[in-house]
Amino acid sequence: MIHPSILRKQKIIIAILSLLILLTFFWGTGIGSAAIPYNQVLPALFGHGDFQVNFILFDVRLPRILITLLAGMALAVSGAVLQGITKNDLADPGIIGINSGAGVAIAIFYLFFPIDQATFSYMMPVVAFIGAFLTAALIYIFAINKKTGMEPVKLVLVGVGFSMALSGLMIVIISAAEKQKVDFIAKWLSGDIWGTSWPFVWAILPWVILLIPFTLFKANRLNLLGVSEPLGIGVGLSIEKERLTLLFAAVALASAAVSITGGIAFVGLIAPHLAKQLIGPRHQLFMPIAILIGGWLLMIADLIGHNLISYAEFPAGVMIALIGAPYFIYLLLKRV
Repeated sequence: MIHPSILRKQKIIIAILSLLILLTFFWGTGIGSAAIPYNQVLPALFGHGDFQVNFILFDVRLPRILITLLAGMALAVSGAVLQGITKNDLADPGIIGINSGAGVAIAIFYLFFPIDQATFSYMMPVVAFIGAFLTAALIYIFAINKKTGMEPVKLVLVGVGFSMALSGLMIVIISAAEKQKVDFIAKWLSGDIWGTSWPFVWAILPWVILLIPFTLFKANRLNLLGVSEPLGIGVGLSIEKERLTLLFAAVALASAAVSITGGIAFVGLIAPHLAKQLIGPRHQLFMPIAILIGGWLLMIADLIGHNLISYAEFPAGVMIALIGAPYFIYLLLKRV
């Protein structure tokens, strides 16, 4: 039973974060190299803008903002699930190799397979998922113990090893490719949001709509996995089955996000941690907050990176890393 005061606190935090997202969304629609006066943004959103304003707003700004919002939400949920099933607060799809597996699959697909422009945006999440899933399966196999099942700490360590190995494999693959195609992969690796048109919004949207509610539905099972496996077994929970199902969902969300945004890490690390600090460790309480934090974090990182300096643009992945790397070190030192 959750105390009503905690539920009230959760609602207040969600309302504040939702307002923050709306304000950032509104700010992002007007800022840029071709600035739109904010008194023209709302009329344009309701169909009363001129051709130039409509083009900038609907064809350039809105798809990019929505992609960063959706991808940030997906990465936050993926990180929360991975931390829950591994019992390790340092777990993140970018740190334990899932993003790297998706990146290798994307590189191979983009560099060596014929590309159909009509289906390219929809194929990228599928290709990324295949690469990420194969990587996660190998990590799981190496981390499992025949007697005790999956060892959460070992899973993280094996994942870090896979991440390093796959990064090396990526360099080997790039060295054999054409320069023009290598530029795209380099952009992907830096976490520069490259899928910025409406087809990419429609490509990531089904993954978010289906899998985020699914993981929220599994919140109580994540609580049991994170607190006490014997208790979970005692109430009839199939531990390994639940872990595999949730791992599958986490991999799918992360791969769908990074296939469009590039190799962005640390969102899945930071967002769940901040949410837990605000409301506590119960998944049904902190996951909705983490979703909003993740979406806002990637959205604001991309907006700041592209507008901080007029003559230069910083990829969102770099902006997130500037925050995430010190935070990761802090968490690491806190556990020692």
